[in-house]
Amino acid sequence: MTLVSKDILKAAEILKREELVAIPTETVYGLAGNIYSETAIKKIFEMKKRPFFNPLIVHIHSMEQVMELAVNFPDKAKELAQAFWPGSLTLILPKKNEVPDLITARKDTVGIRMPQHELTLELLRNLDFPVAAPSANPFTHISPTTAQHVKNYFDGSLEMVLDGGNCENGIESTIIGFENEKTVVYRLGSISLEDITSIIGPVTVKNNKEQAPNAPGMLEKHYAPRTATYLVDDIIEFIALHAGKKIGLLLHSTDHPDYAVTQVNYLSKTGHLKEAASRLYNAMHELDQLDLDMIVAQRLPDHDLGKSINDRLKRATK
Repeated sequence: MTLVSKDILKAAEILKREELVAIPTETVYGLAGNIYSETAIKKIFEMKKRPFFNPLIVHIHSMEQVMELAVNFPDKAKELAQAFWPGSLTLILPKKNEVPDLITARKDTVGIRMPQHELTLELLRNLDFPVAAPSANPFTHISPTTAQHVKNYFDGSLEMVLDGGNCENGIESTIIGFENEKTVVYRLGSISLEDITSIIGPVTVKNNKEQAPNAPGMLEKHYAPRTATYLVDDIIEFIALHAGKKIGLLLHSTDHPDYAVTQVNYLSKTGHLKEAASRLYNAMHELDQLDLDMIVAQRLPDHDLGKSINDRLKRATK
């Protein structure tokens, strides 16, 4: 049985002996291990069944730790860190040799973020090493936003979940790197493009790469329920084409007619995008437990966090 507990000292003890602990963040729960332990990092890849070409993100508790991991800290990166850390921002920076290649998929860059969750920050302050922590789910499956989601995935094979309650933001961090002095968004996430550009100006979005991705979340297939999932614009037409099927709807507001389907889950009854993001994965988990024939998701307005939510829904489709 996997222990679900708020005991920070117990979590630290497990990590210090090169085992794994699922940790809460404001985005999703992460599967954490000591970045300097090859044993621990290999266990992360093995438990998730994650390919080794997909790099991991390093989690830190202070700005000073950046220079323990990165060769330099560009001005634009500092501006973003000062604006959004602790928070849902991952920065891709040139790595120091001390950062193991296993973490970075042999790239010369490393992803770094400071999570906005006091329980995990306190845990990190009790360690003399940063942790790598990809989402605590099997590779390509729905990310976990509660301790129970993690336990459902790994009960018995994972020693402990540090229980930090529901994840406030609900989708992964926004990942940003720098190419030829241009700012590049590799993954849309909990910080919108609008918020990013308000700090540093225009950015380039490069969030799809199947081979040797620069960052997590760039693969075409990701965040997927076991149930066949579809992202559509015209729900009425889609339902009519699949009469007799057990359908679960994922809607972003109540501004629609009643649908004759098995289940309707609302991301936000008022169409509030931040609330929709925070509920996305939990709603997907709920629908995935209902033995449906299909999940049908309504495309959100393609601005602000709607872009990030649509990105997740698109990658979840069959």
